[in-house]
Amino acid sequence: MSKAAWFLALTLIASAAVAGDERIAFPSDYKSTFTNYLNLDRIQNEDQIIHLFANDTAIEAAQAGRELPNGSVLVGEIYAARKDENGKVQKSSLGLRIRDKLAAVAVMQKGENWGAAMPEDLRNGDWDFAIFSPEGKRLEKDLNACRQCHAPLAGTQHLFSLEHLAR
Repeated sequence: MSKAAWFLALTLIASAAVAGDERIAFPSDYKSTFTNYLNLDRIQNEDQIIHLFANDTAIEAAQAGRELPNGSVLVGEIYAARKDENGKVQKSSLGLRIRDKLAAVAVMQKGENWGAAMPEDLRNGDWDFAIFSPEGKRLEKDLNACRQCHAPLAGTQHLFSLEHLAR
């Protein structure tokens, strides 16, 4: 393979990995049609709180102990943690972060053969990601950070919260 062909192939793979989120639409009705199954301080960011929602497709499969099928959609409302005048995260008497403003809405969706276009180190089965503003506008974020974080979780279908979804 020539250097030009090799470069073109790498560019196409990288473009597919970055542009894949375009296939995920903002699920504007998630608050009324999805189930809120978990709320917690976000492990990956000590300044955030996350509320997780799932559609019936994902919940039914998880509760039956099956692999989540194509069409499964998970939504994470990402809230900033309230901070005091010194910038320190405020916690409740329970030791949990106090929620402030909704900062973003992250969507994780599974589609047929979606993983095939991803480089191996970014592959999450057939799951992919998108991030939106609270109003539903697509945010230009590096989704490869999401992909890299979830990729090692093959044993839990690339989810941090599978056992909570299954209850």
